[in-house]
Amino acid sequence: MKRLAATAALAAVATATAACGTTQTDGTSRSGGIYTTIDGAKQIDASAPINPFNPKGSTFVGYDTMSLAWPKNDLMDPNQFYPGLARSWTATPDQGEVVIHLQPNARWSDGKPVTSEDIRVSIGLAYTQGGSAYTVNAGAAGAAADIQVLDGKTVKIVQGANRSNVFLRNVLSTVVVPAHVYGSLLPAGFWTTLTAARGTGPAADKAKTEITGLAQQVITFAPREDVSAGPFVLERINPGAALLKKNPYFYDAARIVPDKVKVLNYTGNEQIWNYLVSGKLDSAPFTAVPAAVMERIKKTHGNDIRKGYSPVAASMAFNQARKPYDNVHVRRALAYLIDRTQVTKIASPEAGTPAVTTTGIHASAAKAWLGDRLGALDQYKVDPAKAEKELKAAGMVKKGGTWAMPDGKPWKVQVHVPASFSDWVAAAKSVTSQLNDHGIDASVTTSADYILYLDELAAGNFDIGFWLVALGPSPYNIYQRLYGSANGWSLLAGRLRHSPPGKDGNWMGGPEKIDGVNPGELTNRLNLASPDEQKRIVGTLARLTNEQLPVIQIYDYVNTQFINTSRYSGWPEAGSEVLRLPAGVWMQLGLIKKSSL
Repeated sequence: MKRLAATAALAAVATATAACGTTQTDGTSRSGGIYTTIDGAKQIDASAPINPFNPKGSTFVGYDTMSLAWPKNDLMDPNQFYPGLARSWTATPDQGEVVIHLQPNARWSDGKPVTSEDIRVSIGLAYTQGGSAYTVNAGAAGAAADIQVLDGKTVKIVQGANRSNVFLRNVLSTVVVPAHVYGSLLPAGFWTTLTAARGTGPAADKAKTEITGLAQQVITFAPREDVSAGPFVLERINPGAALLKKNPYFYDAARIVPDKVKVLNYTGNEQIWNYLVSGKLDSAPFTAVPAAVMERIKKTHGNDIRKGYSPVAASMAFNQARKPYDNVHVRRALAYLIDRTQVTKIASPEAGTPAVTTTGIHASAAKAWLGDRLGALDQYKVDPAKAEKELKAAGMVKKGGTWAMPDGKPWKVQVHVPASFSDWVAAAKSVTSQLNDHGIDASVTTSADYILYLDELAAGNFDIGFWLVALGPSPYNIYQRLYGSANGWSLLAGRLRHSPPGKDGNWMGGPEKIDGVNPGELTNRLNLASPDEQKRIVGTLARLTNEQLPVIQIYDYVNTQFINTSRYSGWPEAGSEVLRLPAGVWMQLGLIKKSSL
């Protein structure tokens, strides 16, 4: 999900940017032209270092920042990838060993070859940041245990004893940087320290601290220039835009059509809308757009839309440690009163579809995972009579047309959302309006920004808050959102434990077992399960989620991309999994061509 929110209206229409296309702003005339876009992951900070480990770094994924491979975003198999700097790879059936074969002709923009040592150093730097396959936590599922350089173009990465079936995915997602630029950040003895950190006891704890203590040094490192193995290399950057030029040493340079890429900055959604309305952008990733603005965008010559699958859904999540939301009948009653179609129409008409029901899975993936079992689940269609029955079953009482708590005290439903997420604010207002129509005193409360919102959510300060679910394609990741640390389950030294509500980030407060089933344990098993067992587990978790409603799934996101056909052609087709990759990867795949119009 990118930029769900519209920020405050700009004082004037944005002006910073030079036109794109074949007429160049640097005085040159190039057959490939300048491809103009925005970065969907971040705004430009011209003072940020040219460093992909820095969250604000002046690097751009798919253009000058390269991974070993690019995910195909298959609905059910998270381990399908397109080649990147890795030409090919092999893995043992249990993913205990992954062997990476690099592109034989891959070179950095300074002409030096990309080698196995670059991969080794990149992995070492990843350990300082932690997470994924590169964590120093002993026994963590899917952690790499050893990195071996087999030759100048081949690397073997060995998984630890606590296996995960997304180890290959995490390895292939490794961001690669040049060892001759970044290698000095790893101190002498780093790999010996890393080996010690994988153990237990005081010596291991000291080694862990040494490794993670390097994180800030890595993040703030500022190379003098961009050294890229991607199709482009940064030429210059200012607060308004970044300009990248074609890297002649890219291993597949013949496929790259544009001579340059201009990444425009933006301060909010309104500025992106203005870029699109004026036809400045050759492509742009998902941006929340009101219907009236969308019509203006569509009228601009060459503008078109490509829609595809996005494994994310907006939901309304309950803090079950707070009354009356500890009672499943109350949660079901609210589900029967919310018209999800109406909410979606108001909140996200262009980039969302009403959730068919609540399973924790995006509807597109749910069909693949559940098959006929999906039809057996309660759809929670709007039914005030069923809602009233559920509320009475929970002991709620109706006084003067308004529902109250079982003891007669007022029941005030507060739905919390971050103020910056325009579609969530609109959705919450629609939900509370509908609840008020049915005698439930409901209102919306906003947090100033998303970071503050997440902090307050994690602290258990909200009864109800909006929450992203269905984050696929891995079934483990999908159900971690519902039955992971936010609901009390966490892995410590390879062992799963459940913390009580209010402890260790458990803000959802659900029960550890439901009818004798531990959903956290089932979710954890998805890490190692075979495809057939995964389907069985997903079926059980989907049924439990549908019955217990830790969240109410409101709408499933649609990946709505913007393109302009005036200057380039060869765009991904609607529904293509490639739409979820940066346009720089589209170019690597040979999709982007000069328009003949």
